[in-house]
Amino acid sequence: MTAPLPPSFAQRLLAWFDVSGRHDLPWQHPRTPYRVWLSEIMLQQTQVKTAAPYFERFVQRLPTLRDLALAPLDDVLALWSGLGYYARARNLHAAARRCLEQHGGELPRDIDALTALPGIGRSTAAAIVSQAWNDRFAILDGNVKRVLSRYHGVDGWPGLPAVEKRLWSLADQHAADPLLPDSRLADYTQAQMDLGATLCTRSDPACVLCPLQDDCVARREGRVAELPTPKPGKAPPQKYAHVVWAEDGEGRILLQRRPPTGIWASLWTLPQAEDEALAMAWFERHLAGNRAAREVLPCIDHAFSHYKLQLQPLRWRDASLRDRIGDNDDLRWVAREELGTLGIPAPIRKLLEADQLLNRNTGP
Repeated sequence: MTAPLPPSFAQRLLAWFDVSGRHDLPWQHPRTPYRVWLSEIMLQQTQVKTAAPYFERFVQRLPTLRDLALAPLDDVLALWSGLGYYARARNLHAAARRCLEQHGGELPRDIDALTALPGIGRSTAAAIVSQAWNDRFAILDGNVKRVLSRYHGVDGWPGLPAVEKRLWSLADQHAADPLLPDSRLADYTQAQMDLGATLCTRSDPACVLCPLQDDCVARREGRVAELPTPKPGKAPPQKYAHVVWAEDGEGRILLQRRPPTGIWASLWTLPQAEDEALAMAWFERHLAGNRAAREVLPCIDHAFSHYKLQLQPLRWRDASLRDRIGDNDDLRWVAREELGTLGIPAPIRKLLEADQLLNRNTGP
């Protein structure tokens, strides 16, 4: 009598997912294409526990793709404010508008049409169609790269084209498993992400609980801590800038919209200059008030993916603009109670909100 074949990679993952996977994520109930897409964009470079409250607030304000497409960009950026990587929000908005123009207001099911939309790459497109429609496509996000690198013993940093190509081949191979039911592609996709997020973590993975432990190459060879191979590191450069924090007699704060490209594109922030002399020159050019009555506030440190930035706030009270703000100007006086309606970079919002809290605690 022939011995039964051991459970496949996919079968073991699904069995584990049924017992230990995450089944109560907000985008799973209901699991519509729009909600899946939004969650996948939010989860790029963001953990579930951070993204979940943003997701719920976002869909409460913009429950459908059409609502997103018709919303002003400022509203979208305000809802995104604090999640970081704001290009994701701008691409989300642009993609929704393109769906309205080219796809009848719906997210296309075709994988090529999806990847043609702003902000949607191969893995994100696959995650959308597999979860929203149970279509058979492999994903390769950061969690899956880690799982496959360890399970198959793949050397090399996964960001290298040759290594990524190898991992895609393995992901496709597992997704093509004939023992993976067509009705469970959404669960299989979620199971891979859950395994990497909860057991096969970057540090201190829980190998003894892993459903794949018996034939994981990294575990068998004692190389779990080595794989996946880390990115060759170098210290990120440090940059410095000054920001002009001006308030008028009513306590409103002067904000400036950033250019449509570059860091913090299209967000509202405090006017920024490369050094103190340029910040003072900006004040002289745009504002009337006591130039010498500035407050030098504690510096703000913020880390981007490719460099570190230290901001030095300079604050002036009872300032006024030398010229009236025109309809097309990128400057705007904003009352404190209106700050929540604008997309503002996280370090600037933190600075302004800390000042609001201080005012409340020391007020009459």
